[in-house]
Amino acid sequence: MPDDIGRRRRVLVLLICCTSLLLVSLDGSAVNIALPALSTELHASMAGLQWIVDSYLLVLASLLMLAGSTADRIGRRRTFTAGLVVFTTGSLLCGFAPGLGWLVAFRVVQAIGGSMLNPVAMAIITNTFTDRAERARAIGVWGGVLGISMALGPVVGGALVDSVGWRAIFWINVPIGIAAVVLCRRFVPESKAARVRRFDPVGQLLVVVLLASLVYAVITGRERGWASAPIVALFALAAVVLVVLVGYERRRAEPLIEPRYFRSVPFSGASVIGFCGVGALGGFLFVEPLYLQGVRGLSAVDAGLYTLPLAAMMLVAGPVSGRLVAARGPRLPLVVAGTAITLAALGLTRVDADTPTAWLLADHALFGLGFGLMNPPITTTAVTGMPAERAGTAAGMMSTARQVGQASGVAVIGTVVSAHLDGPVRTHFAAASHGGWWIVTACGLVVAVLGAATTGPRARRTAVAAAAALTGEPAPERAGAGPVAGPVAGEAAGAGGGPGSGPAHAAGGGPAQAPESGPAQASGNGPAQASGSGSDQEQERLMKSAISPSDAVPE
Repeated sequence: MPDDIGRRRRVLVLLICCTSLLLVSLDGSAVNIALPALSTELHASMAGLQWIVDSYLLVLASLLMLAGSTADRIGRRRTFTAGLVVFTTGSLLCGFAPGLGWLVAFRVVQAIGGSMLNPVAMAIITNTFTDRAERARAIGVWGGVLGISMALGPVVGGALVDSVGWRAIFWINVPIGIAAVVLCRRFVPESKAARVRRFDPVGQLLVVVLLASLVYAVITGRERGWASAPIVALFALAAVVLVVLVGYERRRAEPLIEPRYFRSVPFSGASVIGFCGVGALGGFLFVEPLYLQGVRGLSAVDAGLYTLPLAAMMLVAGPVSGRLVAARGPRLPLVVAGTAITLAALGLTRVDADTPTAWLLADHALFGLGFGLMNPPITTTAVTGMPAERAGTAAGMMSTARQVGQASGVAVIGTVVSAHLDGPVRTHFAAASHGGWWIVTACGLVVAVLGAATTGPRARRTAVAAAAALTGEPAPERAGAGPVAGPVAGEAAGAGGGPGSGPAHAAGGGPAQAPESGPAQASGNGPAQASGSGSDQEQERLMKSAISPSDAVPE
């Protein structure tokens, strides 16, 4: 059906899909900037603020894979429309929440809808834009909307908080969501996958229990006591569930989480880098608004303006990173990204109420440089050497790792800051935040070290062996330093990062094949670009537009 759609309608489909990214990104940015107001009006402790953010992130991370496979099975337009309805309803309810507990519950409703938005929207885009050049431009627009929404979100959210109140940051989603639902039903074509993966309800349940028990224990451990029976029991439960999950998934023909992917050093490295890097971003977005408003006394809108250097640098660095990956491979941008995050975090380990504004703005820009450079190469690295038909699932697992990382960053860093906060926020929060910034520093070091260690020739050979295990075929003989023969995703990147290296967007199967989840892999439909088909120039254009969408969306 997409081949029969005129150009104007394809553009309209792109704009409708970008609306979901705008909704989620604006909402996440606004929620972070509204945390001080929520703390005051709802009498929320640090743990309460963590739950406002993490209740959304946990559910989103848990349901990404399920949302992708559901869309494949019942239809992408149907799933996307349902996501818009549920997210909009959740936003409306959040705006009327009478207390902290209700707000957390309604954020869960938002997250259920949100899990069906960006991953499915990207699948719709790639199913609609079957021409490679058009698809590259469409993905570039998607990435641009991400950058713009990240820049506007804190400012618009801050203005709403200052002028109307925190409830307005949720209500603003309602008219946008309703308009998107109407337009989606009218203009977005329906599509399904020719073959869908089996639903894994046991694996899905185990993932939810694992994430919920871990994050709950981390957030509430300080208040209840780390050695208290409930907290110890939760950590023990998480350990048992992890063992059961690994054993169960190994026995399934089509597991929710494919353990054999972790035999690939590039995939494992990219997953850890994504976890730590986006965890650092989550911690930054959680702590910095509290510091800017609580310690420096800024209004919400002024605090939003302070984050503009972060968003601007992310917007600029993303395409630059894509070009670097296409030209030189993922190692250089990952090492530079990790170094930038490390230096920026070190710069905040001595922050106080009198830190010069110019220093803070420069520090925020350095953070933006690091986060912007990090996203495209980890998507490419994750699918390096993977069979093309498995690249969507691999990128989906990595996307989930990012979301889990962001939730973990909020939980761990927020808990560390809370543990050191032994007085009023105005006079004690800056010093209390130093421990959190040391954790972010460590995350930056992990990004830099693993970026260097997991992208070399020896690491790529493990990806080839993992691909052979997945397909049941013997690993090809390695001849010299060239790329491994065969249709594997990201093989150009795996062989040195030439122009043919594509992100997850280029790593999927045929047009009818949907991604398994996650925004990064969701564009994995369409011709198997990453398999070596098509011109180098087309693949380079695709890489240059490869901002990994919504994986860096603040929430």
